[in-house]
Amino acid sequence: MKLTDNVLRSFRVAKVFRENSDKINCFDFSSNGETIISSSDDDSLVLYDCQEGKPKRTLYSKKYGVDLIRYTHAANTVVYSSNKIDDTIRYLSLHDNKYIRYFPGHNKRVTSLSMSPVDDTFISGSLDKTIRLWDLRSPNCQGLMHLQGKPVCSFDPEGLIFAAGVNSEMVKLYDLRSFDKGPFATFKLQYDRTCEWTGLKFSNDGKLILVSTNGGALHLTPTASCTRRKWILSCNTREMTGLYL
Repeated sequence: MKLTDNVLRSFRVAKVFRENSDKINCFDFSSNGETIISSSDDDSLVLYDCQEGKPKRTLYSKKYGVDLIRYTHAANTVVYSSNKIDDTIRYLSLHDNKYIRYFPGHNKRVTSLSMSPVDDTFISGSLDKTIRLWDLRSPNCQGLMHLQGKPVCSFDPEGLIFAAGVNSEMVKLYDLRSFDKGPFATFKLQYDRTCEWTGLKFSNDGKLILVSTNGGALHLTPTASCTRRKWILSCNTREMTGLYL
């Protein structure tokens, strides 16, 4: 099914789940599409069966809290940020509800988490104005970038580059193999002072970037059609603002 405007407008709510006593702050699909996991401000992680359309299991992170939950490539493990005690990222086995590894480093709230689509690498952004590169197999940070503002970040579908949205107005593209050399492309979007960027996501074909906000707008921006030179020279604010949904 092609997701056109008319198709999206025809969607209706089929089922409502009331498993949480507080706001759901994030959810994510497993790579096989069979389950969804949600995290909530009530410190719970709820696993849903997509095929049967019902809750499957509830786990809790009462001590550390839970936010920005992401599946790894295995359907029985997740990583998530903490919103209590500290800002450590935690790697959890859903099978036995035990932590596999901690990833300390950020000293302010984590604002973004993105798994590489090709390996065990993931990136995180934080209010401490840094983006960190991690490997699930090691608790040590594999790379560190200092930015000039709050970042949101995401890998592209091939895992070769990642995008960083900074200060809710600028997108920077980095080559994963040489990110320490700085971005290979930078462009600004129209800045809306009434809202902040909350997330950034590439389309499956890598041709679009969708920026979510805490306001009433989504920014849809073309990517793959622009070469490095075009990003810098020919993509002005009007063109790069793209579509608002």
